[in-house]
Amino acid sequence: QLQLVESGGGLVQPGGSLRLSCAASGFTLDYYAIGWFRQAPGKEREGVLCISNSGGRTNYVDSVKGRFTISRDNAKNTVYLQMNNLKPEDTAVYYCAAEGRVRPICTLSQFAMDYWGKGTLVTVSS
Repeated sequence: QLQLVESGGGLVQPGGSLRLSCAASGFTLDYYAIGWFRQAPGKEREGVLCISNSGGRTNYVDSVKGRFTISRDNAKNTVYLQMNNLKPEDTAVYYCAAEGRVRPICTLSQFAMDYWGKGTLVTVSS
């Protein structure tokens, strides 16, 4: 069974850090581009950043540039989202998703994704 499972969410104060993990089972993540998406209360889901399945190129939304980074550990079949200098507006359910198509640069379009995790909640509040 193909599955993505996110973990690492929680409550953090503004300016703090969290690292989210996206672990895959049933398939090999390094063949897929991986995207992190988030959905804040009352808002639509948005793409945050992604990493390509070839060469490791990344793509970011402007609001997280300089604060969030994405990385792979192929040996663990896991992708990480390191979030630093968190802000209250980063509060959301964070999802990881996988796309099997090869693109020059990974896409932040949720409609391109083939597999989704169930999400992990990140709350940034004092």
